Amino acid sequence: MRFLVTESLIAGFLLVSSTEAFNAQLGVTSLSPQTTTTSLQATKTDELAIQKAKLFKLLGTKPSTDNVLEDPVTKEPIEISASGALLGGDSRSRVPYTVKSASNSFKGSSDSFIDLLEPATEGENTSSSSSSSPLNDFLQRASPYVPVPLRGPLASLTDGEYIPMRDLFTSPAVSFAYERGWRQGFAQAGFPGPDIEAEMAMDYFAPVAAVAPGGFSKSVIVDMSCATGLFTRRFASTDRYGRVLGCDYSESMLTEARRRIKEQRSLAKLKTTKLDLVRLDVGQIPMRNESIDCLHAGAAMHCWPDLDSAFTEIYRVLKPGGRYFGTTFLSSYFATLSSMDGQGSNVPSQQAFQYFESVDSLEALVAKGGFDRSKIQIEVLGNACAVIRAEK
Repeated sequence: MRFLVTESLIAGFLLVSSTEAFNAQLGVTSLSPQTTTTSLQATKTDELAIQKAKLFKLLGTKPSTDNVLEDPVTKEPIEISASGALLGGDSRSRVPYTVKSASNSFKGSSDSFIDLLEPATEGENTSSSSSSSPLNDFLQRASPYVPVPLRGPLASLTDGEYIPMRDLFTSPAVSFAYERGWRQGFAQAGFPGPDIEAEMAMDYFAPVAAVAPGGFSKSVIVDMSCATGLFTRRFASTDRYGRVLGCDYSESMLTEARRRIKEQRSLAKLKTTKLDLVRLDVGQIPMRNESIDCLHAGAAMHCWPDLDSAFTEIYRVLKPGGRYFGTTFLSSYFATLSSMDGQGSNVPSQQAFQYFESVDSLEALVAKGGFDRSKIQIEVLGNACAVIRAEK
């Protein structure tokens, strides 16, 4: 792995090291009579020492094998390396990734996401995460404005079949609207709001994702179907986990998630948590067996086309004792939407969702994936918000 490092940054590190060594030889402990100044200098020195450690860590020459992600096709380990970086500059600068297994290459960069939905084709630019043609992009943007019966025929012009519960959320129009009114509307079903739901999830995760003494954590938290990163940002901003992975099928959702992550500048200063965005299919999760501690899926299950595969995969990737926390709608909520079809560009069709008739049906679904029924807890908030907690 090669990194582009500014000469001034290197010089700064060497200067700090030389000054510290010289003072040590002289036996000098403090030359300033002003306590405040000394304290500020000590803080500055500590910060530079941290940056220095990061520098030498990043100067490794070999790509690292990811201890969670894997090739979705062959299940081989994946190596991720950066082809360049600007240290000491804007941490949000674009860094192209080289993402590959022994058999396949994938796309990704630091300012977008790692695309593990499918391998990159030969000759395709792997530093770009977008794989859509201009026609596909146009049709994705147009789909929310097209009557539901016409969306299937419209999909015949694209690269694949139109699946309402999946493809509705690939539209940039929906991604744009998601945190601008769409998600807030869930309150009428009983959803507690993102701040409270995030706290509920983290409270449930705490016993298996607690921070070790000294503040260091190796725990891995996955925010599945993360959409615009509503919960991904909340999990990462606590800086209490080793890694947070925001995962979604939709390129446009992940693009919006990255934009919002960049806007939240505190996320560029995390000391413990590594934050990544990954494009994937929940029915074929590109993660190693028993590799993650906890998985959150907020208002997501009703959008998964293959629920049986999804829960089998979730159970597979969780470590023994790992925990799943999810929220979804009971079918009674969608009855209130039946009269809304066709009345607005951002009104979702009922065909875009799975139906969960009862708590018992949800419990049966989760148990079918592998979870023991005695370790599944489901509560209903309001009139139609189901909260699922399950332990492996």
